[in-house]
Amino acid sequence: MLDVAEAAGIHRIVVPTPFGVGDVNCYLIEDDPLTLVDCGPNSATSLLALEAGLAARGHRLEDVGLLVVTHQHIDHMGLAHVFATRGHAQIACLDDLVPILADWDTHAVDDDDDALLVMRRHGVEEHVAVALRAVADIVRGWGASSRVDRGLTPGSTLALAGRELEILFRPGHSPSDIVLVDHAHRIALGGDHLLAGISSNAVLSRPLTPDWDGRRPTPLLAYRDSLQKTADLDVDVILGGHGVPVTGHRALVADRLADQDRRAASLLKRLADGPRTAHEIATSIWGTVAVTQVFLTLSEVLGHLDLLISRGQVTEDRSAEVIRFARA
Repeated sequence: MLDVAEAAGIHRIVVPTPFGVGDVNCYLIEDDPLTLVDCGPNSATSLLALEAGLAARGHRLEDVGLLVVTHQHIDHMGLAHVFATRGHAQIACLDDLVPILADWDTHAVDDDDDALLVMRRHGVEEHVAVALRAVADIVRGWGASSRVDRGLTPGSTLALAGRELEILFRPGHSPSDIVLVDHAHRIALGGDHLLAGISSNAVLSRPLTPDWDGRRPTPLLAYRDSLQKTADLDVDVILGGHGVPVTGHRALVADRLADQDRRAASLLKRLADGPRTAHEIATSIWGTVAVTQVFLTLSEVLGHLDLLISRGQVTEDRSAEVIRFARA
């Protein structure tokens, strides 16, 4: 299906990352302006690979006229500031993401501080939580603040000389996920919303709106709603941010929703012996991985607990310093 995309003037550039997910896919749309969708993390290695990919198509970084960021994760937006300062590209992202991308360091610190509170409230040992908070200070450098020239409103159209891209809001994996749909060519550029080889995590993140009331977000519930909307999308291929393109997206969405239902049912069984914290549940499932990958495993467990809570099968006890969950 990459041949279909290339015939439509959309070319994949594979950029390395230091993260467990592996390489990230950036997509060059040969149109006017020359457009890049996502750009990789803020590292010299990634920049060199991206420049090599552009050169293979006969372009330089300075030739890119528009960079579109699909969401806020650092493997997709880290190099945006290079395009904003070295080249002449306009930077575009979801309208609600604009102030966050423009002041990434402040947002990232707030996000990391909130993650520390989440770990503490859900039973992670204090020394582990504090150590991971310190690691976050290092990881933050793979992202960077960038000027943003254009906020994209969900439902609007991004017009290039030879095509139009509809902007669809698909939160869940992050609060800022967008999908760009080229209806004429029946192709969508999906970021990490729907990936062929792996199930995207619904990662706990601070909401984008400044009037957040502090209640824990429910990203898996938002993600399920987004997936159901994507199942109705009339396209032949979705170009994902990692791995190979998605074909047969309706069947894949059905599989992903069914997998989530199975995980929720399995998690419910782990509450048979009484109330447990989210971290206790995560440790019972993944063992030491629930320590080395605390926030991802907490996001996974809390997401499926939220699904069970929404169905009236689980209750959440917030009366003590550490939150526990029990069968309803």
